[in-house]
Amino acid sequence: ITDSEFVRREVIEFFAWPESRVVSVPLGVPEEFHPREEPEVQALLGRHGLRFREYGLCVATIEPRKNIVGLLAAYRLLPDTLRRRFPLVLVGDRGWHNEEILGDIVRAMREGWLRYLGYVAEGDLPLLFSGARMFVFPSFYEGFGLPVLEAMASGLPIVCSNRASLPEVTGEAALLVDPDDVVALGSAIERALEDEQWNRDARPASIERASQFSWDTTAKRTVDVYRLARTSFSGTVARPAA
Repeated sequence: ITDSEFVRREVIEFFAWPESRVVSVPLGVPEEFHPREEPEVQALLGRHGLRFREYGLCVATIEPRKNIVGLLAAYRLLPDTLRRRFPLVLVGDRGWHNEEILGDIVRAMREGWLRYLGYVAEGDLPLLFSGARMFVFPSFYEGFGLPVLEAMASGLPIVCSNRASLPEVTGEAALLVDPDDVVALGSAIERALEDEQWNRDARPASIERASQFSWDTTAKRTVDVYRLARTSFSGTVARPAA
């Protein structure tokens, strides 16, 4: 079982396994991730010095494959007034090979337009999602991309990498960009922050897309795979001696 068709294809090609023996079962999204109005999130946002729908959000481990350096470079291309009106909030624990990334984070914080919150308690994360103006996720590689699904379920407009499994998760509900193209990424972020009509239209599109994923469906499809495996192997599995 893989959690995306993208990874399914990778597994089949790498191991030269029959296609029929590898099944993709997408992940779901917890019910805690849903749209909220300002009074529901104000206390949490106030603790972090944030205002409702006046920040961009990225949730990602601080490591190279998440393309944080590219994200900061793209955000730095925005007009200074826009960056200060909509600061970037970065949430995520430290991963590996992150010395350069952390240095860039410190620089952006000193420039006044980045808030790095590090690890955030599980109960606070849905509130941070639903209070944001938009969600950006320019990762180079994902096996699924659960933060993007959580952001869509929270009703956020999405700017997302066009690689790996991410287009599979977002469908038509996101602005997809080449994560290596800093200029294109910056332009997409600017549109998501500044274009009121697009931002307004993108919110219901995100919610509709996220509604197609649930943990109940994940569980049912996983059970179906086990039933298929039992049927396929019933005549070949060695049984223990009496």
